[in-house]
Amino acid sequence: MNRPEWNRLTDALNRGEIDRREFLSRAAALGVSAGAAIATLNTASAQTPVASPVDGAAVPSMTRDDYYHQLADTYPLEAPGSPGGVLIYGESTDIQTVNPIVSSDSYSGLVIRLVYNYLVRPSALDGMPAPDLADSWVQEADGVTYTFHLNPDATWHDGEPVTADDVIFSFDVTLAENSPSPRATTVSQVLSEYRKVDDHTVQLVAKQPYATFVSQTAGLVGIIPKHVWEDIPVDEIATDPGSTGQDPSRVIGSGPFRFVEWVLGDHVTVTRNDKYWDTTRIPAVDEFSYRVIAEGTSLVQSLQTGLIDFCAVEFTDAPALEEDPNIVLDTFDTTSCNWFDMMLDPERNPLFVDREVRQALMYALDRDLIAETIYEGYAIRADGTQPVLSVAYDPDTIETVYTYDPDRARQLLADAGWEDADGDGIVEKDGVPLRFECHYSEGAAIYNQQLPYMQQAWRDIGVDMQPVSVPFPTLSEMGASGDYVMRVRGYTWNVDGSQGVVFRCDSIERGFNSMHYCNPEFDRLDDLQMRELDPGKRVELLQQQSNLLNEDVAAGFVVFRKQAIGSLPGLRNFYPNGHDNFWSIPHIWKEQ
Repeated sequence: MNRPEWNRLTDALNRGEIDRREFLSRAAALGVSAGAAIATLNTASAQTPVASPVDGAAVPSMTRDDYYHQLADTYPLEAPGSPGGVLIYGESTDIQTVNPIVSSDSYSGLVIRLVYNYLVRPSALDGMPAPDLADSWVQEADGVTYTFHLNPDATWHDGEPVTADDVIFSFDVTLAENSPSPRATTVSQVLSEYRKVDDHTVQLVAKQPYATFVSQTAGLVGIIPKHVWEDIPVDEIATDPGSTGQDPSRVIGSGPFRFVEWVLGDHVTVTRNDKYWDTTRIPAVDEFSYRVIAEGTSLVQSLQTGLIDFCAVEFTDAPALEEDPNIVLDTFDTTSCNWFDMMLDPERNPLFVDREVRQALMYALDRDLIAETIYEGYAIRADGTQPVLSVAYDPDTIETVYTYDPDRARQLLADAGWEDADGDGIVEKDGVPLRFECHYSEGAAIYNQQLPYMQQAWRDIGVDMQPVSVPFPTLSEMGASGDYVMRVRGYTWNVDGSQGVVFRCDSIERGFNSMHYCNPEFDRLDDLQMRELDPGKRVELLQQQSNLLNEDVAAGFVVFRKQAIGSLPGLRNFYPNGHDNFWSIPHIWKEQ
């Protein structure tokens, strides 16, 4: 690569002299990889103010055509040479729902985004909002009103048109007092009102200018058909046969695939929507199958024997697959982390009330060792809370780094009054031993190594943790009910760096704050970062939040994870990446 030319090119991008499309094209001509170019774009987007009115002018978004042109420049999509057939994805964990209003896990999200649309979806280029059901949107001159223009040809799978009434209904359900949506708090936090302008135009109005308003509203509310759901009480939606898949006739989306069936613990089947309104994304395959294969080793074997076409690969299996000439292995940075989250409500669990205890647990873990050996190098130690692809990722700004220091961990426990008074090797306080169960999802092979290591590392400082594997649905329900002491799990963040949906006080009841963490200073900073339209200042606020969470050990961030996706060589137009692993599914075709 010609370094001076690259510097001049990035300077031109940052000054606004060239657009994204020209930047990607010229970067490719310089021999810069697509991944490096996209990462630079992502950084530039963090340095460029989020769409905001200038001199009282409205600010339009990219159009659908603009987005597809940018995709085509970065990811060349071939016309299918042999369309049809069944595309099979393997996974160790089943989905939880087929309703976008209810869903809270990535497994369900994969299937849901094939069947349903949102107003916007994450761009495969940088994770920022891109057109989905909306062809485009405009931030009006007042700085708080966003006008979304729906595709006029969009229809539901039963032939009914998709209209603004469906959008308004979906927001009504999401924000209802007894809503089953875990996103209610996040959306209501910034949304003042929403209204229908005409059949194909809706407006969302912010309470005040917010940097992440579009992703925090239009990007979170899946659009469901009013004519299917309007007679169902809101508090019954989660268990309705249209959410559980028991009645396929009620699973009516507007996406590129139609729902066929969900057989619990076995498979989910969706079929091509030949009448999909977005003709650019009509699937090349006849059918997509999500296959549940409980054991990780069986998942890899299924890939190697051709029983499935692609799957997420456990890091323990990735090195061997890298050497397999019959497997294509894509690895990339992500917005994902692995953590242990603790119940912090003292009424429910008093063990982790002292911050020193939580800090001790961090110092007792050799997280570099975990990243290098258990994750086979496909992860790095998590310093702070902002993952690698976040606009706020910068480990150099983290004030406290929990390097491996078991002596310091023991001292912190002693400082908090935890000592081994009876000589059994376990510290106690007021007669209560520091002993608890830690739940994790069965079927995840990497946890079969990680949990025993954590158990031994904590046992060495006098903490007795007993690992307990449970089905993923049970693990999720523990979070919803708060009926747990500790869980180990993964989490995927948004690229924009916002973490309030997990850590704000008001996210305890209507968000993902299952650990009941509450710090008013975090909430104050969160209010500021959402309102800050200067990207550089906003990143500084996000990093202040990260330092606060890190110091509090609101959750124990263990590693930031890469992703490894294994596939058969015959898959064409398959471009997984850390912003949207499976955005290219409708474009995939299989060589015969």
